[in-house]
Amino acid sequence: QVQLVESGGGLARAGDSLRLSCAGPRRTNRNYAMGWFRQAPGKEREFVAGIGWSDRSSYYAGSVEGRFTITRDSAQNTVYLQMNSLKPEDTAVYYCASDSPHLSRREADFRSWGRGTQVTVSS
Repeated sequence: QVQLVESGGGLARAGDSLRLSCAGPRRTNRNYAMGWFRQAPGKEREFVAGIGWSDRSSYYAGSVEGRFTITRDSAQNTVYLQMNSLKPEDTAVYYCASDSPHLSRREADFRSWGRGTQVTVSS
């Protein structure tokens, strides 16, 4: 496991944009997937977006497809989530995850997690 630190959350209005960042320690082994999950009040944590080590294999939950973009700086072991056209239903704590050996939407496949950053979107 590695320590991950998220940043970039905050308050936004519907239609606004926010960019989340997640930084981990630099590593020589970069062959793993990273991703973002979120948990809204009273709901289970859900997958948002993931990206493979090549930075060309990104995938998204249907609810954010076309609005959110995940990118990765493998050299810096940093992953970003650009969130555009935000909606009130995007309000949640967003968690960064890493160290999945393959592209996955399952929490159990990611072995390292950040503590989360709050995103609140008002209408």
